[in-house]
Amino acid sequence: MSDSPQWFDEDAGPVVRPYALIRGRTRSSGDAFDLVATVRAIGDPPGELGPEQQLILRAARNPISVADLAVELDLPVGVVRVLLGDMRDHGLISVSSPSSGGSRSNERILKEVINGLRAL
Repeated sequence: MSDSPQWFDEDAGPVVRPYALIRGRTRSSGDAFDLVATVRAIGDPPGELGPEQQLILRAARNPISVADLAVELDLPVGVVRVLLGDMRDHGLISVSSPSSGGSRSNERILKEVINGLRAL
């Protein structure tokens, strides 16, 4: 054992806190991303990306939801949303929101759930 104090260990978590990754911001420059919005990498990435952005681009080679990206990166959804907003502003990703045409089917499903609960 060494005499110097151990400042962190593997159980301490990441050395850089999530809010430092996004410079203390809580919102991106664009619209807020829905959790089920689909993210897809587009174009060639520049060399000066941080490790989180590189992970996002690798994970988004195939379409992936915002929620799944947060799980992949092991970061809070708010942090992932800010990173995605920055990346979209730079033309590195495309984000597709769920179609508004699906609201009718969602309404039908909710009515069926309510009827099922009433039947209990």
